[in-house]
Amino acid sequence: MPIQQVKSAVRSASEVWSLAWPTVITMMSYTMMQFVDSIMVAQLGPLELSAQGNGGVWTWTVIAALVGVITLVNTFISQSLGAGESSAVARYAWGGIWLALGSWVLVLIPVGFLGLPLAFSLMGHEPRLETLELQYAQILVAGGCFTLVGKAVSNFFFGIGRPKVVTVAALIGNVVNLVMNYVLIFGDQGLPQFGLPGVQGITPMGVAGSAIATVMGVAIECAIPLAIFLGPKMARTFATRSSWRPDVGAIKDLLRVGWPASLQFGNEMFCWSVFMTVLVGAFGTAHLAAGWIVLRYMHLSFMPAVGFSIATTTLVGRSIGAKNPQLAIRYARTAVWMSVVYMAGWGILMMVFREPMVRLFTTEGVAGDASAELVVTIGSQIMICAAVFQAFDAVGIVYTGALRGAGDTLWPGLVIVGFSWSIILGGGWWIMDAHPQLGSLGPWIGSTVYIIAIGGALAWRFERGRWRTHTLARHAAHA
Repeated sequence: MPIQQVKSAVRSASEVWSLAWPTVITMMSYTMMQFVDSIMVAQLGPLELSAQGNGGVWTWTVIAALVGVITLVNTFISQSLGAGESSAVARYAWGGIWLALGSWVLVLIPVGFLGLPLAFSLMGHEPRLETLELQYAQILVAGGCFTLVGKAVSNFFFGIGRPKVVTVAALIGNVVNLVMNYVLIFGDQGLPQFGLPGVQGITPMGVAGSAIATVMGVAIECAIPLAIFLGPKMARTFATRSSWRPDVGAIKDLLRVGWPASLQFGNEMFCWSVFMTVLVGAFGTAHLAAGWIVLRYMHLSFMPAVGFSIATTTLVGRSIGAKNPQLAIRYARTAVWMSVVYMAGWGILMMVFREPMVRLFTTEGVAGDASAELVVTIGSQIMICAAVFQAFDAVGIVYTGALRGAGDTLWPGLVIVGFSWSIILGGGWWIMDAHPQLGSLGPWIGSTVYIIAIGGALAWRFERGRWRTHTLARHAAHA
């Protein structure tokens, strides 16, 4: 490779990393807190761990559909700045905030308190599991305004290239989450098996305590960036205080370009929710617990790649706004190989150390109907599937961010909808029916095929280059 190409590659990697590392730390810290939360809840038993996972995934299914539009705040802001239209920045940030508040009142609350009880009642779970998962989900729904507004403000800071603000907020919020998890889950009982004392005067709340602690942490993550967004520096630079009134044009722009992303996020999460709670859940609590353990490790592996994806959205958006698609390609490819290296490393760890990694979540004496050894056996098998698709997942995640930065959201959304229904659900159901002896491993094989297919499809779409004409900054200029 010529020396000039080497220098160019190193420079691209440095630029990507300089923007990505705060976001990677943000995603990693948030995922670590989820990981520790699950370990804490696992001390109560596999049923409680399953309830936390089921309640969380169904709540996030609804939130993800709403967040899809809100993430386009980053795209519009980054393209506007790349095109020199800084006056549009606050308009789109406030557009995202108003969309967040409106969708919480009009969508999330009704679905959470009317739709989720019906959904959980139809899943055929045992009564105790149904009660706990609904309780966990509805607490998260009640605090969903912090999640949605926080996403809008975070994408403002991603778009202007200030991800460190979000990183600091996430770290502080996660510390609050961690401390309050211990206090509220175990209360005055503590964890005597580990020699950890309880907190006097606090009644143990179990799974519900974990949900309340999560809302408290998310509220802190929302409040800190929001305070800076409304602070004097941002007000002078982007007029964030004077632009608070709802801007119909900005909201329409976000909805017009963002609805495919909402369709993509919401549909994919819906399919994964059905996958875990219905397909995997059909095989019993041990299979559910094992699946959620593997998913916690998957979050540790792919969330930093999501950080690279967010950084790629910003860099590609700026490049498109500045009419420099070749620079966008260079940034995207650099972020892809950096993410592939990271996630491939996780794949090796999952393959080699799968049994001890799963065993970390099991505790003797709390296994209930599902013995600890059964959970370890099932989880170790599932971990092989997760190891196989790690690198492909990295490709799909980063190229999703690259296409979103270019404003190309419709084609990826439709492809992911088609693949998730045909492969995750259709393929998973077929394997269950044709090879029941595989147990929950059968649907996981189907999910492996899905992730590999999505990675290949999104890579093909970006490299084909149709996104080059998706410039959004002109809409900001004409508004």
